[in-house]
Amino acid sequence: MESTSSKGSRSGVPGDLAESLRGLREERRISLRELARRSGISVNALSQIERGLSSPSVSTLYRLVDALGVPITAVFGAEPRREQIVYRRAEDRSRLPLPAGRWEGLGGEDFAGRVQPFVLTLDPGGDSGADAMLHTGHEFVLCLAGQLEYQIEGRAYSLRAGDSLLFAARLRHTWRNSGTEQAQALILLAGFEEHDRPEGAHLVQAGA
Repeated sequence: MESTSSKGSRSGVPGDLAESLRGLREERRISLRELARRSGISVNALSQIERGLSSPSVSTLYRLVDALGVPITAVFGAEPRREQIVYRRAEDRSRLPLPAGRWEGLGGEDFAGRVQPFVLTLDPGGDSGADAMLHTGHEFVLCLAGQLEYQIEGRAYSLRAGDSLLFAARLRHTWRNSGTEQAQALILLAGFEEHDRPEGAHLVQAGA
């Protein structure tokens, strides 16, 4: 599969993502200090991210959008109108570069129902960050390529191409590419509460 390093790296955050995060904060008239208080991320770390000098882990990005009160898809721009039917061509997917991979929406960000499917691509060593995640509903994972390791409540589950995993998303979980090649998975979040934003999973551990 193609490399994801062209739009993101471990040493810096893509400029459009940095600008989007800063814009979302400023639109809501939230100071860096207040965002630091809400998210548990230091002012210095936030400043580095907004200036494109530091790249947030997936869990840190989730923590930021949760503190801002927006879904992770908000970094793409304005909130879309929710539809009953969503048809999405492959070339029209929403794509978000991550420090060691990318997130690709499969229409859930535009759908009126409580379903959020997306494709996650991770370079070797890429992970969700130091913090565990939990949210309402259920999470289904189908490994498409490479190797992934999920940690759920301290128990490890290794997935290779064709392997799947289904669990109650209220359980604390993290994931990482435990192999030496790029990994890819189809992830489906479903059955979550109406107020919840599972694509910006709620974090339950301090740190990161």
